[in-house]
Amino acid sequence: MDIAQDRVVTIHYTLKDDHGEVLDSPSGGEPLAYIQGHGNLVSGLEKALEGKAEGATLAVSVPAAEGYGERDEALLQRVPKRSLQGSGEIKKGMQFQARTKDGMRVFTVTAVIGDMVSLDGNHPLADQTLHFDVQVVGVREATPEELEHGHVHGAGGHHH
Repeated sequence: MDIAQDRVVTIHYTLKDDHGEVLDSPSGGEPLAYIQGHGNLVSGLEKALEGKAEGATLAVSVPAAEGYGERDEALLQRVPKRSLQGSGEIKKGMQFQARTKDGMRVFTVTAVIGDMVSLDGNHPLADQTLHFDVQVVGVREATPEELEHGHVHGAGGHHH
């Protein structure tokens, strides 16, 4: 069965940056399961996997625009420390979730100067070309419940 819209796909993958550094690989050797066409993966990887069959292996380079996006300077903010109340001591590298007009977004603390905190809402991998080595482990039809929930149930997917 080939990878197509609404099918559950199980993959092993390794993600590297331009320097060959491994950025991400599923922990414990467990494959990742996702539903094709539901935005569970970066768009460039989903596009590259479309039509591939079980057992396929591929190397895919995904440009930033089809990965985690281009850096957006509008997502850099300075806020008073008091606006992050209840967070304990605020240090560079800490992350916070905040609701924005575009939905939930993760902000990373880039600096703490006096009582001001600099936050960056760009994904840590924004502006980077993503290099994936992928092995397609399995392809199957999604169940009606999985399609309704938008994610895979059971092994490699979400558990309720």
